[in-house]
Amino acid sequence: MRKSIKFKGIKVSYTDSGEGACIFLLHGYLETGEIWEDFVPLLTGRFRVITLDIPGHGWSGNWGKEHSMKDLAGVVRKVLDAEGIKTIVIAGHSMGGYIAMAFAAVYPALLSGYVLFHSTCFADTEEKRANRDREISLVLCGRKRQIINVNIPKAFADCNVDKLHREVRRAQEIAYQNEDPGIVALLNGMKNREDLSAILSNPAIPLLLIGGMKDNYIPVEVFGKLVELAPHASVVKLAESGHMGFIEEPALSAEALSEFSGAVTGRGKLQKKKPVQD
Repeated sequence: MRKSIKFKGIKVSYTDSGEGACIFLLHGYLETGEIWEDFVPLLTGRFRVITLDIPGHGWSGNWGKEHSMKDLAGVVRKVLDAEGIKTIVIAGHSMGGYIAMAFAAVYPALLSGYVLFHSTCFADTEEKRANRDREISLVLCGRKRQIINVNIPKAFADCNVDKLHREVRRAQEIAYQNEDPGIVALLNGMKNREDLSAILSNPAIPLLLIGGMKDNYIPVEVFGKLVELAPHASVVKLAESGHMGFIEEPALSAEALSEFSGAVTGRGKLQKKKPVQD
């Protein structure tokens, strides 16, 4: 069921399905909540699942030139208040993980646990900030399709681009729907986010790290740094995934998320995953 709230004077759109403890899914940059469409049914047999159109993308509006990760965490809080939900497992893909980290920093009492799904706690490097500025310039010049046509295929493992060509194309079609001002606002928000390594290192909130061993955006060595920073975390390495494990290896991704969520919400036992050999 699609629903909406108001935040900073804009409409914020989200979907709500299933029953039970709540998993809150946050999509990545250039995506919308629609990207989870095939993944959600793998979870709703056990959980209530909310997917958000992050403001700036999808059916949600845009409130300015920068959407900070802290403000976007506030959007999640507003949805929870509207739905009367006391605690969640928040799972963020890529940019969504940055918002999940901000939520963990600001609203830890509302979390049963959180999941970084091909994401990090680190701030942008100077090189990455320069890349964000370059993409902003391209968007302002009306060339967002150029960004999408490069970034989306790169998000899949090189070996999966041809095999999953329909899924790649669908992700591109989703991305084309996003409006230029919203893309710019989110690029600015990502560029200016703070390092939250201290939050990741805190064992007080259960954490699941999911990484793709063929990820072109978050290399194996960077994922390894996350694991080192958070020895308390459950870790799942997807051997045949790039940056889109919930599409590239959906069954394994759903199993990992369900098992973790069940354990931290009192609905199951957590089995430590044995890391796949790099």
